[in-house]
Amino acid sequence: MDKQAISVTAAGEISLGGELSVHRLGFGAMRLTGEGIWGPPNDWKGALALLRRAIALGINFIDTADSYGPELNEELIAEALFPYPADLVIATKGGWNRPGPNQWTHDATPAHLRKAVEGSLKRLRLERIDLYQLHIPDPIVSFEASIETLAELREQGKIRLVALSNVTREHIERARKIVPIVSVQNRYSFADREWDYVVDYCERDRIAFIPWFPLAAGRVAGEVLKDIAQAHQAKPMQIALAW
Repeated sequence: MDKQAISVTAAGEISLGGELSVHRLGFGAMRLTGEGIWGPPNDWKGALALLRRAIALGINFIDTADSYGPELNEELIAEALFPYPADLVIATKGGWNRPGPNQWTHDATPAHLRKAVEGSLKRLRLERIDLYQLHIPDPIVSFEASIETLAELREQGKIRLVALSNVTREHIERARKIVPIVSVQNRYSFADREWDYVVDYCERDRIAFIPWFPLAAGRVAGEVLKDIAQAHQAKPMQIALAW
């Protein structure tokens, strides 16, 4: 598999709400930051080059968040890729505050989400965000209030499509009573199947499921991947993504 280049189109496409289509293989930009998802990457120029290389290889979906850096991740993407290719979909998120490295505090209040969307628009140099995800439900804020805010921002033309992250099936069902939900992003991998029931629900209702940390593998799973990879002349991480 590593001896021959494989196009990102080989895995096909997914639909986002019937409005946008992207290749199944996207690029998660979170690690293009400093240690603890804080501050700039150690090699800013290298990060710019990596993003440009991803686009050159056919990637047309990039996932980021205002909390990565914080804010610097979005600025990096804009510096690397603006003006953007016509088919590029940039997905971002809001709902966290960042007091410091590896520190995350909930804030999905309407005021915070409005400010977050305005900030992302400015940093990404966009007039409208194609896919905006509530990063995580806030345990002390009404979930409906958070979703209603995103629905209002969609009506105002600042968000094209609304999505969720780190949610249960119940969250999805409650959100869909307020606004169409086109995708869900939860932790999911070959070795981490906690959200199988959410994947099944999304597949049934044609909601795109976007796994985060798809390369995760414990010791036992890693050995299994290694054996399968050897049989296919591939790398374990290629098998994990293919799965």
